[in-house]
Amino acid sequence: MQPTKLNELLEFPCSFTYKVMGEAKPELVDKVITVIQRHAPGDYTPSIKPSSKGNYHSISVTINATHIEQVENLYRELGDIDIVRMVL
Repeated sequence: MQPTKLNELLEFPCSFTYKVMGEAKPELVDKVITVIQRHAPGDYTPSIKPSSKGNYHSISVTINATHIEQVENLYRELGDIDIVRMVL
């Protein structure tokens, strides 16, 4: 993964939204929330949108980010989920 310049753009702590796109499987939301809970424990209500053909789901979750390492670690671990295709 390339180094980001997010630390120059963000002032911590701040709200940070992850948009995770993955296969439309029932376990997708649980897998995403499990990874987020490991780095930013909290009570989350993800927003879920199906793709036009219904093959994929887009899950948006906003966390309270406390430092750049937390943000980058979450990008990496969310991207490592087997049924995730992209993390924005």
